[in-house]
Amino acid sequence: MENGNTAVILSPFLDGMREAGAEVELFYTKELKIKPCQGELHCWFKEPGRCIHKDDMEWVLPKLSQADIFVVATPLYVDGMSGPMKSFFDRIVPVAQPFIELRDGHCRHPARHQTREDGKLVLVSNCGFWEIDNFDALINHMEAICRNLHVEFAGALLRPHGPFLKPMIEMGAPVNDILEAAKEAGRELVREGEMSSETLKIVSRELMPQEVYVDMANKRIQELLNEVERKRASS
Repeated sequence: MENGNTAVILSPFLDGMREAGAEVELFYTKELKIKPCQGELHCWFKEPGRCIHKDDMEWVLPKLSQADIFVVATPLYVDGMSGPMKSFFDRIVPVAQPFIELRDGHCRHPARHQTREDGKLVLVSNCGFWEIDNFDALINHMEAICRNLHVEFAGALLRPHGPFLKPMIEMGAPVNDILEAAKEAGRELVREGEMSSETLKIVSRELMPQEVYVDMANKRIQELLNEVERKRASS
């Protein structure tokens, strides 16, 4: 969470938003009590707008419509968002009505309450693979969610081969430009309503050649496996 690889980018990004005057609230879905959606549509037909579950979504969900900017931060798990984050999004059904409307020629559910026409959603994500295209499926998912919520997808701060960024920071490697770019992206978003492509490219920039990353990652993995074997042998 606050010390994970995704937080290495999220923390300076939120700092930049605060510096630009934003009021920021941070919630960890892993710490929230969010039961899985049962698909009963109780919130549509039995008690419109109210979920059958009585958990933390009762106070978290209203913040979704109140926020000017909604930041979704998740590590990349099997080409998508984390399980707790997916459970959160599965539970946003109460904000929609069961009716179907055509919006830009596509079937959507109308919002139960008036939504912010200027609302924005930003993605922050980190993955262990080297290539940035590993985020494509997650970005497509987030763009689809934005279309359903009728908010703008304002862009993504993506950190491929992310697990090596924190060790490089600790070793004093020249990577501070990445952290400063993440902070600048936060400032840009609040002050200008958008993040520049140049700033986002720095956040995602290459840390090392692909072959070097694969070699170093495999050596570290082997070290961890050897450590497990040593502990097993001595127990």
